[in-house]
Amino acid sequence: MGRPDPEEGQLPAPVKPPDGGWGWIVLLGCFVITGFSYAFPKAVSVYFKELMKDFHVGYSDTAWISSIMLAMLYGTGPVCSIMVNQFGCRPVMLIGGLLASAGMILASFTTNIIELYLTAGVLTGLGMALNFQPSLIMLGTYFDKRRPLANGLAAAGSPVFLSSLSPLGQVLLEKFGWRGGFLIMGGLLLNCCTCGAVMRPLDMGMKRKMGKAQDKYEAKEMLPIGGKSEEGISTTDGTKKAKKAKKKSKKGKKLLDFSIFSNRGFIIYTISKFILVLGLFVPPILLVNYAKDTGVPDTEAAFLLSIIGFIDIFARPACGMVAGLKWVRPHVAYLFSFSMLFNGLTDICSARASNYTGLVIFCVFFGISYGMVGALQFEVLMAIVGSQKFSSAIGLVLLIEAFAVLIGPPSAGRLVDALKNYEVIFYLAGSEVVLSALFLGVASYCCLNRGKKEPPPENNPSGVGGSDTEEAESDVHEAEEHSSDNHQPAHNTDNTAVASNEEANHVAEEQSGEGGGCPEGDGEVLARDGCNADQMVERDSF
Repeated sequence: MGRPDPEEGQLPAPVKPPDGGWGWIVLLGCFVITGFSYAFPKAVSVYFKELMKDFHVGYSDTAWISSIMLAMLYGTGPVCSIMVNQFGCRPVMLIGGLLASAGMILASFTTNIIELYLTAGVLTGLGMALNFQPSLIMLGTYFDKRRPLANGLAAAGSPVFLSSLSPLGQVLLEKFGWRGGFLIMGGLLLNCCTCGAVMRPLDMGMKRKMGKAQDKYEAKEMLPIGGKSEEGISTTDGTKKAKKAKKKSKKGKKLLDFSIFSNRGFIIYTISKFILVLGLFVPPILLVNYAKDTGVPDTEAAFLLSIIGFIDIFARPACGMVAGLKWVRPHVAYLFSFSMLFNGLTDICSARASNYTGLVIFCVFFGISYGMVGALQFEVLMAIVGSQKFSSAIGLVLLIEAFAVLIGPPSAGRLVDALKNYEVIFYLAGSEVVLSALFLGVASYCCLNRGKKEPPPENNPSGVGGSDTEEAESDVHEAEEHSSDNHQPAHNTDNTAVASNEEANHVAEEQSGEGGGCPEGDGEVLARDGCNADQMVERDSF
C-alpha cells in the first residue's frame, strides 16, 4: 500500500509551530497580558491611601483588594483550563478582557469596601485569569524551537508594566481622583480584548488540506471512468467517517486532564514550585520596611524595588536566550534549579546587610535570579507535559500555588510582628527557595537515570510521554481503519474495476510523493512522530 492520502480518509497532520510569522504578534499579546496580570494588582496599591480616607478603613482592609486579585489569578486555574478545553483560547480571552474592564469600571462607582472586593477584586481578578492562562497556551502553540526565548520575552512584560503602571496610577490619582483613575484603568484593560483577538488558532493548514481533498474528489467525479468515480465515492465516505470520528474524539475530550499526575516530572515540578512560592515573594514584600528599619530614607528605600524591576527587565529575555541554546535546552530543568538556588542563596547572604550599599547589591543579584526564575518557570512546565496537556497542567499548578501564596507572605508578616527581626525571615525564605531547588535537581536526576535504564519502545522512538503526538497517532490509526474498510468492496468487483482502482492508487501515490518528507506505508506513523522529535527532546529527561 502507498502512503495514505487525505482524500482516503486520512486526517491531516497537526500544524507545525511556525516559530515566527504571526507568532510574533501572539508574543506581543502575551507580553501585554503578562504585564497586566502580574503588575496590575501591585499598581492598584497607589490608590490605597485615598480609599482609606473615603471608606474609613485600615491599610490591611484595602490590601485585600490586591490579595483577592492574586487569589483569583492563581485559584481559578482549573476553571480557566476547563473553559479553554471547551471553547478555545480566543473566546475565553475576549470574555476575560471584558470582565477585567467591567470590574474596574464598576469599582469606580462603589460606595463601600465590600463592593470594591467584589468588583476590582473578584471580577477584575477573574478577567485577568481568563487572559493570562490562554495566552501562555497560545504562545506554546506558536513556538517550539524559539519557545524559551518567547517565554523570556513574554515574562518581561511583568517588570515593564510594573514600572509604568505605578507612575501612571499616581498621575491619574492626582488629576482625576481614585474614581477617575479606576475608570481609566478599566479602559486600559480593554486592550486585553485586542490581545485575545490576535490569538488565531493554528488550524488553517488543516482546513486547506480538507479543501484540497474535496477539490480532488470533484475532479474525479467528472471523469468518465467508473472505477475512479467509485474511488471518489469511497473517498468522500472515508473522509466523512474520519470527520465523525474526530468530532466524537472532541466530544470525549477531558475538560481537565488529571492523567498528568501520572507524569513523574510533573509531580516533581509541582512540589518544588509549591515550596518555591512559600519564600520567593517574601523578600521583595518586606524589603522596603527592612531598609527603613536600618535607617535608609523613604525615597531611597522605595528606589530599591525599582532596581529589582530594572534588572528583571533584561534578565528574563537573556535567560530565555540561554535556555534556547541546543546544549542547554535538553537540561532546562537543571537551569531552572540553578536559578532557584541562586535566588535562595542571595536571600541568605543578604540577611545581614546593614547599610544601603549592601541592600543595593542584594537587589542587583535578586533581580537577576528573580528574572531567571520568571523566564523559566512555564518553559519547564511546557517541556515536561507538552503542548497538548499544558492547558490542564498550568491550571492545576496555579491552583496549588494559590495555597502557597496565601501561606507564605502572611506567615512571614506575622513572624516579623512577633520577632521584630527581619534577619530570621530572610534566612527562612532563602532556605525554602534553596530546598525547592535541591528537590527539583536531585529528583530530576534520579528520574533521568531511571529513564535511561528503561529500554526504548520499539514502535514509538520519539514519544516519551506522547503528549504532543498522542492525538495525531489516534487520528492516523482511525483514518487507516476507515481507508481499509473502503478498500474491501473493491476486491469483489470485476477485473476492470480492480485495474482502474490500482491505477488510481498509483496516481495518488505519485501525487502524495511530491510533498513527502516522510516514508511511505507502514512507516507513516513513525515518520510523523520522527518529524516532531525536536519537540520532545526536552521531555526526555523526565
